[in-house]
Amino acid sequence: MQTTTHPDAASEVKFSAEVSRGFTQWLKSKNISLVLSTYKVGKVIFLGVDPQNELWIYNRNVGRCLGLKADATGFWVSSDSWLYRFENTMPAQRKGTKGEDALYSPRQGYFTGDMDIHDIAVTPDNEPLFVNTMCNCLAKPSWKSSFEMVWKPPFITDLIAEDRCHLNGLAMKDGKPAYMTAVSTSNTFDGWRDQRESGGVLLEVKSGKVLCSGLSMPHSPRWYKGKLWLHNSGHGEFGYINFSKKKFEPVAFCPGYLRGLDFVDDYAVVGLSLPRENSSFTGLPLDTALTERKIQAKCGLYIVELKSGRILHSVKFGGVVSELYDVAVLPGVRQPAALSPFSETLKNTLFIPG
Repeated sequence: MQTTTHPDAASEVKFSAEVSRGFTQWLKSKNISLVLSTYKVGKVIFLGVDPQNELWIYNRNVGRCLGLKADATGFWVSSDSWLYRFENTMPAQRKGTKGEDALYSPRQGYFTGDMDIHDIAVTPDNEPLFVNTMCNCLAKPSWKSSFEMVWKPPFITDLIAEDRCHLNGLAMKDGKPAYMTAVSTSNTFDGWRDQRESGGVLLEVKSGKVLCSGLSMPHSPRWYKGKLWLHNSGHGEFGYINFSKKKFEPVAFCPGYLRGLDFVDDYAVVGLSLPRENSSFTGLPLDTALTERKIQAKCGLYIVELKSGRILHSVKFGGVVSELYDVAVLPGVRQPAALSPFSETLKNTLFIPG
């Protein structure tokens, strides 16, 4: 195991990252790095490999960040009242003073107000879509309004700022929104909280039908290699949907409250959080599963082999970071850095076209 302690850039409060043996080599072999959203402390955290082949950790403040969607040149990330686009502004073939090979800088933003934005996706036309959890709908940015509705579940009768069903997850297929997850089918303010244990559903966007029910707080649906993968978070299970049986098939148990999912080759990158001690997270089947397995909940990442469900590598966070929401793979980047939208450095930095 390799343990790295890193100061929080704003407060000097430390957090630690303990990684399994071979994790950094795995990142290097895949030629990737990872970016995570940690909404409780309002940061994006980057994990990569430095020139000495040691774990590279970098973080920047963006506010209460949840959804992440990365591509070859940057990523979208939600904040408490903004939707940001970060772009890699590092000139080609250049590196920073510590070996950084990417510098992600905020280049675009939409002021949305607090819509509790969860999952984010991007259309083939590079238009961002996001789950507007506060208003129970799928949405896109608007220059005139806080958002423009794209779709809402048929059981939701009003477009109103009441988190009724806790719509949270979005999966794209063939460039279009295809599937969404919700914690319930409630049409009443805060009604989802009474359905946490088994009221979760997978919805088909095209038809509005419930394709799978009986889930416990499902999150992070993703279409990958011909399957719809997701987290049955209330059970601590990562798996996929068996459409013929309308059933969730678990592939791996991960000791935490699962949110965040991305893929590289035949592996899934799964995010784990510590369950909060409040009415939203206590009393779930996950509590029993942890007790039966005699293991404590963890905050971090698991790298899961899709075919076998075997846990290949892990990252365990300690200190100030106890919750994650999303994780995204940054292809072709080994040592990422970023500028915060709130930093003095950004105010005094100009990116002049060459």
